[in-house]
Amino acid sequence: MMFEPFWKKMSDKYNATIGGGDLMSYFSDGNNVCWFLEPELGAAIRRLHGVVGNAVTDDRYIVVGTGSSQLFQALLYAFTTPGGPEPVSVVSSAPYYSSYAEVAGFLRSELYKWEGDAYKFNKKGAYIEVVNSPNNPDGTLREAVVMNRTGNGNGKLIYDFAYYWPQFTAITGAADYDNMLFTISKCTGHAGSRIGWALVKDKDIAKKMTEYITISSIGVSKESQFRAAKIIEVVCNGSQNVVGSVKSESFFEYGRKILSKRWQKLRETIQNSEYLILPKYPQEHCLFSGKLAETLSAYAWLESKDDTKDCNEFLRGLKIVGQSGKICGAHQRFARVNLMCREEEFNQFIERLSATRGKGIINGH
Repeated sequence: MMFEPFWKKMSDKYNATIGGGDLMSYFSDGNNVCWFLEPELGAAIRRLHGVVGNAVTDDRYIVVGTGSSQLFQALLYAFTTPGGPEPVSVVSSAPYYSSYAEVAGFLRSELYKWEGDAYKFNKKGAYIEVVNSPNNPDGTLREAVVMNRTGNGNGKLIYDFAYYWPQFTAITGAADYDNMLFTISKCTGHAGSRIGWALVKDKDIAKKMTEYITISSIGVSKESQFRAAKIIEVVCNGSQNVVGSVKSESFFEYGRKILSKRWQKLRETIQNSEYLILPKYPQEHCLFSGKLAETLSAYAWLESKDDTKDCNEFLRGLKIVGQSGKICGAHQRFARVNLMCREEEFNQFIERLSATRGKGIINGH
């Protein structure tokens, strides 16, 4: 919702109209591996990555999903079908996105099993490692862990690049991995459209992913795909200053400006806190902006100075809604707070967080 004001300004300039007889068939392109991918969306996705420079799309199949969560499930299915004597282990380095554990364990599948922190994984044999970079919840840049730590080369890798966009971090190069996930919810803020996509190198994996989505939802909403394609067009036109398009502020510059102000306020508030500390992030040269850019995480990964304290419980005492570090595979002294809220909600968060400067509240807790 942080991006809502930008899109409200665009509402009278960019509208998408769908007629009652439009988009009625299950099928979009019968010649495509992902037969329910609307060609306009596929072209928009390739253009977007070309404009931003954050991922290689040449020689890749695009698989569209109902958010990247469905695509994560589809990849787990594709990697583990038809199954073996034991479920394949699924890991990610802590602190990890809590939904990985929820999704991997939800169906109690015999194909795969959540095994937690990649740094603690020592089993031999097949495994799947999820690499989230920049990472949710702590904003750090990540690489694969298991192969480098144990030498186990039997793993499959999923790179979740939900936050690898210029408003959040420096674009240091085009990611070039076999299986990469993206979502429009973090790219443009349109979480309600439920559109994600995977860039997949192996045709057989793309086919199996398409099979999974066909069985689970018989494709992906065409209305959502149509809207996503139009939204991406706006973003690309603004970034390229396309002749003939409506002149507007670059969406990525807008998003980065807001996050920069929010992080400045947050750091000013926390620096005098008796109880909490924030991580520091490096600056890197961004190929998209041509400038040095610090990571501006979508979340505040707060840490208690006293490791005996439960950080999330402390925040709850201040009427701040957070997520405990424990469900991300981390210690209870950590907690995650979403920074992508509306402006008035963020200001309330800062106001309540300011109370941590007072010793009385901390001792009272």
